Formats: sequence, structure tokens, C-alpha cells
Amino acid sequence: MAVSTQPVSSRSIKAQPIAAPSAKLPAAKAKAVDTRSVAGRRELSFGGLDEVLADASALAAAPQLKTLGNWPLTHLLMHLASTINNSIDGFSNKAPLLIRIIGPLLKRGMLKNKMRPGIKLPPEAEKSAFPAAASVEEALRQLRHAVSRCKCERMTAAHPAFGKMTHEQWLQLHLRHSELHLSFVVLD
Repeated sequence: MAVSTQPVSSRSIKAQPIAAPSAKLPAAKAKAVDTRSVAGRRELSFGGLDEVLADASALAAAPQLKTLGNWPLTHLLMHLASTINNSIDGFSNKAPLLIRIIGPLLKRGMLKNKMRPGIKLPPEAEKSAFPAAASVEEALRQLRHAVSRCKCERMTAAHPAFGKMTHEQWLQLHLRHSELHLSFVVLD
């Protein structure tokens, strides 16, 4: 696993401390962080889901963390676990028609290249995509369980935007997805 704590950019921003494990995000935030321009993110490159788990475990065990984006670690871990489970069980939603038309054309690039931050979901989709957990330990347990499922079950559900995906394509997408989200969590 190649993990660097070097910032992606030298500009600094005001970081948000990670909420207490049982804390929920405020119902109405004053202003969401524009994640497209966040500086100080970690540069991550995962070679397998075990490396994702190792990084998530290290973050969960760290005494002081800060998040540079809009979500605390508990929500990020639950989001990653939920997405992995949905790649096995199927998704309950579909992307808008235009996204489903162009999605398959973008799939190859998304599987090979770093994901860019800044995708904005509608509020109702955002709430279900980033579920809360009672604690960081519970969120990490959920992520471990989802990863263990990948080792004995096939991930072949259709992606809401990209459509048909093979198990190997899902694995690559989960690695890029984890790199994106976990890059916003840094040691304080």
C-alpha cells in the first residue's frame, strides 16, 4: 500500500474536527465544504481491499483526527461498507437518465484513474448514501463485514450510473472510491 501523508496541495484550509462517534451531522450546515478545492488531503493508492481495511483501522485507532471534507469518519466508513454491500445485493436507486447514458462511457476512466472530489448528490440521496453509525468501531465492523463478503460472494450488481459491472471492475471501483473518501481524513 502506498500511503503518503503529504498534502495534495500546499494551500491550507480550516479543517473540521471529526465529530464524536455518536454525534450526528447538523441538520442544516451553514455552508458545505467545496471538496473540489480542499488542500491537505492524503495521497492514497490501494492495491486491495485489505489495504483499505488497514488504513481505516489505523484511522479508527488514531487519537486525534480531522476531516477536511463534509463527513466524519463514521459516515465515510459506513458509506464505503454500504456501497460494497450494494455491489453484491443491488442498488435501490438509479442515476438520472442522462447520467445512465454517459456513465458507461466514463466507466473505464473511473476504474483506472483517481476519482475527483466534488460530486454533489441530491439531499435525500446524500442522507441514505452516508448513513450514521453508533461509533467508529461499529462503522469499522460494518466495513470489515462488507469486505469479507467480497471474498466469498460475487459483486455483479448493476451500478446506478455505469450499468453492468464485473466483480473485478467493482473491486477496482471500490479501491478508487475508498482512496477518494479516506483521503479527506488526516492525522491531527
